[in-house]
Amino acid sequence: MRIAIYGAGGVGGYYGAVLARAGREVALIARGPHLAAIRERGLRVRSPRGDFTVNPAAATDDPARIGAVDAVIVAVKSPHLAAVRDGIAPLLGPDTLVVPLLNGVDAHETLLPAVGRRRMGKGLTRIISEISRPGEIRHVGLEPYVAMAERDGGTSPRVEALVAALTDAGVEAEVPPDIDAALWFKFLMICSVGGVCAVCRMPIGPVRTLPETRELLRKAMREIAEVAHAHGVALPADAVDRALRIADSLPPEGTSSLQRDLAAGVPSELDDWSGAAVRLGARAGVETPIQSFIYSVLLPGELAARGPAQATPERASQDRNG
Repeated sequence: MRIAIYGAGGVGGYYGAVLARAGREVALIARGPHLAAIRERGLRVRSPRGDFTVNPAAATDDPARIGAVDAVIVAVKSPHLAAVRDGIAPLLGPDTLVVPLLNGVDAHETLLPAVGRRRMGKGLTRIISEISRPGEIRHVGLEPYVAMAERDGGTSPRVEALVAALTDAGVEAEVPPDIDAALWFKFLMICSVGGVCAVCRMPIGPVRTLPETRELLRKAMREIAEVAHAHGVALPADAVDRALRIADSLPPEGTSSLQRDLAAGVPSELDDWSGAAVRLGARAGVETPIQSFIYSVLLPGELAARGPAQATPERASQDRNG
């Protein structure tokens, strides 16, 4: 099974490395110093599960040098999805499965025009990992987990083959009973925790402890649950309580990638977190005052991080005003 990892950063680099270690033919799409280091020294993983180094079958910034593969795991941050959409064509054969492992709920819709319905899958992952230096991935925490399905939520031989490849590589992987419910539950969790903590400029510990901000967190989660239900997603009735219990289990010093990106002054996934909650709420006729507040408060910093050439509010504000 030939597998391309489109975006060999903290998430994609980890899964590409463990698949390559398990003997799969893996091609990594990366860029810059990270790509140069992989080509020179291989890809190193530092993990509580053990450190190792692999040499993937290919490492490039040009998908045309790889050609058609059996599966593409897309693991970029959402601001880079447009570039993936524009560059993915050389990787696609008639039966290629494309599975995005991003933090939002609609990455598959962004990729659909380039990928086509026949090839499009859905997926999510839980892992805390990062590029610690060029050519090195540091797995920080959480047992790696991947859920995936065909675009219609079902399974297929190609989905089962990719699940088996990940399982053989030591990753907990499955086809969940309801991929949409799984995607939206993760979205409810990360969007609310990440957004509220970013607005407060505090890690999760104080935010979940202080009654005022804990209630803000609950309301933010409840809004996304209402948006999910309006879109026909069968989230369990206790989804918000479950998400809060998970938040209570996180390390008190924990921060989200959104919060860290905004603090560092680099473009974040704001448009695809709170921005998407606002956009999808407006589409379904559901008011989202807390998520709208989070988006509006964080937007000036986001636009400053993008720079003058890209400082245009995207889909959330467009749909909200339309």
